[in-house]
Formats: sequence, C-alpha cells, structure tokens
Amino acid sequence: MPLNRRRFLGRTAATGAGVALTGAVGAASATAAEQPLVGQGAHGDHGHGRTKRYAFTVMGTTDLHGNVFNWDYFTDAEFDDKAHNDVGLAKISTLVKQVRKEKGRRNTLLIDAGDTIQGTQLAYYYARVEPITGARGPVHPMALAMNSMGYDAAALGNHEFNYGIPVLRKFEQQCHFPLLGANALDAKTMRPAFRPYVIKRMRTPHGRDVRVAILGLTNPGIAIWDKANVQGKMVFPGLEEQAAKWVPRLRSMGADVVIVSAHSGMSGTSSYGDALPYVENAAALVAERVPGIDAILVGHAHVEVPEYRVVNKETGRSVVLSEPLKWGQRLTLFDFELAWERGRWQVASVSSKVLNSNTAEEDATITGLVRGQHRKVVAYVNQRIGTSTAAMDAAEAPYRDTPIIDFINHVQAETVRAALQGTAYASLPVLSQASCFSRTAAVPAGPVSVRQVAGLYPFENTLEARVLTGAQLREYLEFSARYYVRTPAGAPVDPAKLTNAESIPDYNYDVVSGLSYEIDIAKAPGARIGKLLFDGKPLDDSAQFVLAVNNYRASGGGNFPHVARAKQVWANSEEIRNTIIGWVKARQVIDVAKFASVDWKLTRDGVPLF
Repeated sequence: MPLNRRRFLGRTAATGAGVALTGAVGAASATAAEQPLVGQGAHGDHGHGRTKRYAFTVMGTTDLHGNVFNWDYFTDAEFDDKAHNDVGLAKISTLVKQVRKEKGRRNTLLIDAGDTIQGTQLAYYYARVEPITGARGPVHPMALAMNSMGYDAAALGNHEFNYGIPVLRKFEQQCHFPLLGANALDAKTMRPAFRPYVIKRMRTPHGRDVRVAILGLTNPGIAIWDKANVQGKMVFPGLEEQAAKWVPRLRSMGADVVIVSAHSGMSGTSSYGDALPYVENAAALVAERVPGIDAILVGHAHVEVPEYRVVNKETGRSVVLSEPLKWGQRLTLFDFELAWERGRWQVASVSSKVLNSNTAEEDATITGLVRGQHRKVVAYVNQRIGTSTAAMDAAEAPYRDTPIIDFINHVQAETVRAALQGTAYASLPVLSQASCFSRTAAVPAGPVSVRQVAGLYPFENTLEARVLTGAQLREYLEFSARYYVRTPAGAPVDPAKLTNAESIPDYNYDVVSGLSYEIDIAKAPGARIGKLLFDGKPLDDSAQFVLAVNNYRASGGGNFPHVARAKQVWANSEEIRNTIIGWVKARQVIDVAKFASVDWKLTRDGVPLF
C-alpha cells in the first residue's frame, strides 16, 4: 500500500502532474568549488590542457510499480490522466536511448530507486497467478524490460517485499543488475541480505577511470508493512545510520563519486508514528548529515522533484537530490562535471532535471519482449466473474457514504465472521474498515470482470481481525476525521476542497461499517464524531468488537490509534483484492441492496452537508 505521502515543503512550480521543488537546506547556493567550470567541454582540456575534465550522466527511475506498457489494466485502455502523462518502461527506454546517443553510452549509467514488482495487474499476475517461482516459471516482465534496457543497479523498495521473499529472490536472480539494500539485514547475522553497493568504472579519454559508487537504501517501514513476510528473517535499520557506515567505506575504497539510490522521500516525516525509531522519508536528512554523498536518487513519495539541493552540515557542499514521477512518467538526469585535481578526480558540479515520458514513443524492443505476457494479462483481467444488480463508483466516496465502500466492508466483515466461527470470539460483533483507494474505481450494472473488481482494491493488503473497545473505536474515528478541512456552517460547499488529501491521502481516511455516526466538520479535529450508535443505541465504551482491518493499518500504517496494539484474533495471507474476487466468483451476483446503506454523514453544527 502506498504510504503517507506528505508533500515536501519548498518553493514549488507546477510541472505536469507532479510537483517541482527547488531550494536548499542550510545554505542558499552551492560552494564555489561546485560551480560549473566555465567553457569546459565534456571530454577536452580546460584552457591549454592545464585541467583534465570529464562529464557523465546518471539516469534514474523510481516507483515503476510494474508498468511496462502505457496501459491501464483496470480500465483496459491506454493510460491517461488530466496532465496527459504517459507511463511505462517502454517509453522510458526511448528516452534512455536518446540520452545515450547524445552523451555516449560509456558516459552514462541507469539506476532505479525501488518499488518495481508490485502495482499493476501485470506484476500481480506473475507473482500470484503464474508466479515466476514456479517449476517452469516465466521471467518477470520487469526483469525482461530492465535487462534489455541495461540497468546498472536498482535499490529495493518496500513493495518489493509484498509477495514474500521467495518471489523477490527469484526476481533478483532474473535481473542482470544488482538489487541494492544496505539497510536490509539478515535478522540472525545482521549482515546485509542484499548487495549494499556497486562500483562502476567510467572510462575517460585521459586514461584515468572515474569510479562511481552507487549505494542502495530501502525503507525501514518494511518491518511494519510487510511484517508477515520479513519478521524473524530481515531487519531494516535507518537510512542515515547505514549511510554513515557505508559512505566512508566507499570513499576509502577509492570512489570518486558517491550516489545514493534511496527508497525514501525527502519530507522527514513518517506514516508509522513512533512504531519505529527511524524516519520513513529520510533522503534530505541523509544528505544533510552524512558527508561524502554527491547526489541522491529519491523514491517512495510519488512526487516530482527535478532538482533539490541540500547543504551537508559537515562539508558545506551541496548534495543534489532528484525524484522522477512514479510509474515511468519521468526520467531523472544527473549531469556530473569532474576535474582532475591533486592527483584524483574531483566533482566540480552536479545538476539534475527530469524528462517527460509523454514526449517519447514506446520502444518496440521493449514492447516486443513483453507483448505476449501483456496479452495474457489483458485476457485474464477481462474474464467475467459475476454480475452486479446496480452500478457503483467511488467518485464521491471521500465525502459520502457510498455502496462501493460498503461492498468492500461487507465482504471483509463476512470473511472474518466465517473465520471466527467456533472460536472464543465468534459472539463478538464484527465491524470493518475500508478507504477510498481509487476515486476512479467503478463496478457497472450487469456483467462484472476481474479488472473491475480488482480496481476496488489496487494494493496488496491482506485481512486481519483485531479486538477493540467502543472507546478505542471512538478515538479511531476521531483520528480518521482529521481528513476533513474545518468548514464553518453556512459557508459554500465545494466537495473538491473538503478534504486534506494533500497531507492525508484518501487511503488514510477510514470508513467503519457496522456503526452509524456523524462527522461535524465545523468542529475542531478531535471533537467531530457525534451520534455514534451501534445497533441503534449509543456506543458502549466498554463493549468489545472485532474489527476487520487490512494489514497496513493493523501494522501501524497511517498511525491510527490502538489498532496496532490490539489483540489479533485472526489473519490470513491472501490479498483482500483476491478475497473480493473470490467472493464474487462464488456468489455470482453482487446484490447491492443487501449491503448499501447510509451509516455515516458529514454535518456542520449538526446540519447534514448533503
């Protein structure tokens, strides 16, 4: 599941669908030593041969999330959004070839900052339906594409662990480049479970190679979000701690340039609160506090940052950070200028920018490699699995009680009730939480396909059951209601401005079924929940309930109160998406009248908003 993507503060300028950030932490500009060498060419001598110099470019992607084609498997159509962005490695490959032609292949590197094998139905199919781990398992489509493109290294993202370590290890075997994770450690030996770094040699015209070290760092939140897959097997200490350990080693090994590929945003925030002692979005802190880093390719936050400069407190030198927009919508270019000084290569300047993949055609080499797998997945997602008695969509789900969210909760609660039969908890009422995971999710009236049902739940979450009291549920709902902007009674209502979705994503606003309640958005956060009823009566604070909850929330994702420490009475390893698909296959009919009801509403001073 994506995480709490709090937008990093800085001077902003719109660029496509993302956010472009520029600025500096700790100083206004780069030091004089980092300014470009005036008049220098890429590979010639400065002046009359007094200074040898060399230029090279590092290209970077991140958060590809299983996108090869410019295709949306949930809509069964070419991808498009309001900004007319395109997605996929096939488009990125064309840009990469253009850069290599311009710069010279030997003067470029290509790296990634993680979240590669989860996100589309293409990725899901080759993890679960026809898994790459099978006896005659296929090569993962992302490995096929990235191998063909000539990636030099990729950092591990947190979503790499969603399908379990065996799938990740098989993917690692299939890649012709290393997967890097200096802070992914074996739980028993505390040694790196993956390669921490790779050093690439860039041949220069001067007979002196440039040694470029790429250090990979992943997200400590893996210990929470994929606890079921990694507990007792791997641990994930903080990025700053591990960078401070490895960067000096890389320098002592002769690295002229150190680049960090970090699956960690820049904002300094965490979506898991105090559940871990490490910062989730730590890239800027690493740049500021760990000396010896020249540039950081940033991932995880799903925002566009063409260039951001952070001044290192110890050296006074600026570190350049860049994050290309997710899914292959952008390609970062780090341009390095080096000069030969005092018997070694020194970084004279670094700059970065992003290229937009919607300017490129898809590379026929990449689409040709993966076309067979793509067609197989398109056929799979278009299988009819049942019918719906009415159309449902999520367009208004962030601010109204809608049948489509009721449906998710209905399936989850029914699944947990069946699982608890015959146990000590069978007599407790079962409630359920769900969020608006996609505002474009829709189920039509009539025939329903795999892709339409899968579109309700685009994340790889699994289902758990936790025991909470009425008082804890009240606090849970109050916390969830922070999502709404405080809006005085009588003021005009603009649904587009009701939510704090910029800082609290839709997936961190929970609807709880099985209760009825009002959310008074004229009141301050923390005092908004009113008329909280169970079975038509005021909620008893001491009563116990079972909450059907996804593993992201149960593990502390979103930092909701109580649930992470509540007693777990059941859990399984099947994705909720698959549970819903299985439910529809088994029953054949989604009878909307059986679960759709208005149980919560927004009010202002007690007056319903709608």
